[in-house]
Amino acid sequence: MGMNSNVKGIREPDEKWKKMKAIWANCEAAGVMIPDEVQEYFDYEPPDNLGVVVDIPHSRYLAEMHHGFEIKVRDIPKDVTVIRFWNAY
Repeated sequence: MGMNSNVKGIREPDEKWKKMKAIWANCEAAGVMIPDEVQEYFDYEPPDNLGVVVDIPHSRYLAEMHHGFEIKVRDIPKDVTVIRFWNAY
């Protein structure tokens, strides 16, 4: 099994995010299927309490004994308040 590294940005919740999160929570509480549109909005993952998860353009950085990411600051969406890096196994 290998490791997969990721990087995403997070925007503060807006009104659409709040409505979609409420639908997700209400469906879970009622024990009914979450609508496809809501699941798609959250990229088929439970809502992140920090807000809207968005892609951040990045490239892989590879050098002898170093592996990582490079992010051009100008490419970070202006409304992103958190950048999250994580590894999945």
